[in-house]
Amino acid sequence: MTGSCHLITCGDKKILVDCGLYQGRRELVEENKQPFGFDPRSIDFLLLSHAHLDHCGRIPLLVKRGFTGEIITTAASRDLARLVMLDSAYLQEEEARWQSRKLARRGKSGEKVEPLYTRLDALDSLDYFGRTAVYDQAIELGDGIQVTFHDAGHILGSASVFVELDEQGDRRRVLFSGDLGYRDRAILNDPAPAREADVVVMETTYGDRLHKRLAPSVDELYTAISETFSRGGNVIIPSFALERTQELLYFLRLGLAQGKLPSTLQVFLDSPMAISATEIFRRHPECYDDDSGRLFASGQDPFGFPGLHFTSDTDQSMALNRIHSGAVIIAGSGMCTGGRVRHHLKHNLWREHCSVVFVGFAAYGTLARKIVDGAESVKIFGEEVSVRASVYTIGGFSAHADRDGLLAWHQQANGRARTFLVHGEERSMESFAAQLDGVDVTLPAEGEVYAL
Repeated sequence: MTGSCHLITCGDKKILVDCGLYQGRRELVEENKQPFGFDPRSIDFLLLSHAHLDHCGRIPLLVKRGFTGEIITTAASRDLARLVMLDSAYLQEEEARWQSRKLARRGKSGEKVEPLYTRLDALDSLDYFGRTAVYDQAIELGDGIQVTFHDAGHILGSASVFVELDEQGDRRRVLFSGDLGYRDRAILNDPAPAREADVVVMETTYGDRLHKRLAPSVDELYTAISETFSRGGNVIIPSFALERTQELLYFLRLGLAQGKLPSTLQVFLDSPMAISATEIFRRHPECYDDDSGRLFASGQDPFGFPGLHFTSDTDQSMALNRIHSGAVIIAGSGMCTGGRVRHHLKHNLWREHCSVVFVGFAAYGTLARKIVDGAESVKIFGEEVSVRASVYTIGGFSAHADRDGLLAWHQQANGRARTFLVHGEERSMESFAAQLDGVDVTLPAEGEVYAL
């Protein structure tokens, strides 16, 4: 489900599409330390589809292990990737320090845990970001190879990656979906139509289900907040810092303007990365749909409203734990695998007056998934915490296309193209494969090699 990374070999060129971090259960986290399965020094180009951690999070490790090629992505993805990789490096360093202290308490002070990579490694990797991809404009990679990025409508700057390969006159058009968004969402443009291809490599995050519609999902969010406030509790929203948080701010602003939320609403964005990401969103109006573009053009801020507070430093974050009612706290991470949201869950999850609202995908093995699946208690920072708060799962905010959206995109790309299904849980991939009647479909395993 995470750790997206694909290697293309054409002639004497080696090209990576994405280089993401594994997220979820401990076994996957340990997988991040293992060899890539190829020599990083041999890679000529890295094509980055978008800046989510599971697509860009191992780039600093790739550079640390010898990569000296060129990284190509959109301007917005470059800005966001810098933010995401530095934040990830900080978390890697913190985890290593915590593990080292844990060993010292056990009398093993001579054993020191090293981070997967450091903030210096993340900064070093920025030196390899080269040409900027502009949507729908081809970039020559040499030797009969060119790449075109097309708007995927998933997060700011996200792209599907269309690679045209020519090896001694043998030509193939390979289309990597990246992560696909869905139509008619707030803020971003709709995904661009898929290019016709000979080979399609596509995500299947929601290949086995349909999303709730957006408008009822927004109303459900408003209802969850209002009901929680009437009980005298807080609303905790674990949210991805990129896109999901900005979309939530957009609809909270709209709810206030329409009188669907109390005018006394106090919202705390407790995520330094989300705060920085929101500033980056303001710099890239080229990615906005017409409605959001008009808001900016009129001088309005789609992400700002009275009662919104940015809590950047740790002391401010800790102070939120003294608020027992009437607060909406948005904090990362969306899957509750790290970040400040775990502290807020520890202080609010056991309180029956409170609510936890999930607005995104939760991978198997994550804390978020355990809560969503109905666990009576969960372990947070080594302490067993009862789940007494109301739990809402609102699917309409997903940044991923659902089954019908994926099928429509695949049909545009050439409904009979050889197809590799990736980036999905097994049941999702198998369910989606069953929908592709008459198509040559492969569900590849890690490390497998295919001749195109």
